[in-house]
Amino acid sequence: MEFSNLHQVLRSLYDEMLPLSADMAAVAKGLAGLGALFYVALKVWQALSSAEPIDVFPLLRPFALGLCIMFFPTIVLGTLNGVLSPIVQGTHSILENQVLDLNVLQQQKDQLEREAMLRNPETAYLASDEEFDKKLDELGWTPSDLATISGMYIEREMYSIKKMIRDSFREFLEVLFQAAALVIDTIRTFFLIVLSILGPIAFAISVWDGFQSTLTQWFTRYISVYLWLPVSDLFSSMLSKIQSLILQKDIDSLSDPNFIPDSSSTVYIIFMIIGIIGYFTIPTVTGWIIQAGGAGNFVRNINQTSAKTGNIVGAGTGAVTGNIGGRLMK
Repeated sequence: MEFSNLHQVLRSLYDEMLPLSADMAAVAKGLAGLGALFYVALKVWQALSSAEPIDVFPLLRPFALGLCIMFFPTIVLGTLNGVLSPIVQGTHSILENQVLDLNVLQQQKDQLEREAMLRNPETAYLASDEEFDKKLDELGWTPSDLATISGMYIEREMYSIKKMIRDSFREFLEVLFQAAALVIDTIRTFFLIVLSILGPIAFAISVWDGFQSTLTQWFTRYISVYLWLPVSDLFSSMLSKIQSLILQKDIDSLSDPNFIPDSSSTVYIIFMIIGIIGYFTIPTVTGWIIQAGGAGNFVRNINQTSAKTGNIVGAGTGAVTGNIGGRLMK
């Protein structure tokens, strides 16, 4: 199963679990009704004891929250998801466009690298079986030719092993990169499901006098967690754009017949490592968009880990960015 299908499974999981919030409405209505009784009685008693007129408008708050609890999946979750889903769709379309351009440029670069190796007589036999057989036919059976043939086989085998190791390491980093995105999406889905199912309880608790901040905290946490996916897509789009610029620079260099390609893919590997680390800073970045105080120990630990990791890799990232910037400016 591809990673894109796993992300779709998480979307389906959220949609399947969403109706469970209605099951909590019965408990929440009883809790909210009791809270409304004490809330209204307290406000009326305070007004009577002070010989002041009763302000009816604040007394409508428990009834408004009660309506939200009764129709929680439609009024609350439906409204929030309807407002926030266009943000997710917009950032995902940006990511798809960047990935499509990146794939086209990568295929073009691979083709140009193969053509550049075939142009060079010293490396042509490494990339092409036909060139290898042709070079073998040109040699004879003298001791020097046999030594040359043995060296060619050894060099070609070393080239194949080196290429296999490099490609395997790249695939391993790509799996880690996709896994980091899947971890963020899985945690996001889990948080949204918990907030959605227990949302009516949070609304009911906010009816009680002194717990009004619970409602604000629920909204900030839900919106903050919901925005993890758009921020993740924007981060992936940024990395794809940087890689596209690097690939475009390599393509321009490979267009020169005298250019000797370097197939080490060091820059690509560095950006994959940066991307894996950067994914775990998404909760921190989302917290800058909307302040979600008291988001829990898990998010707090992620933020602390991200800050420590940023301090460790900051110098290395700065050096890499400077080198790449200078490379792109040439």
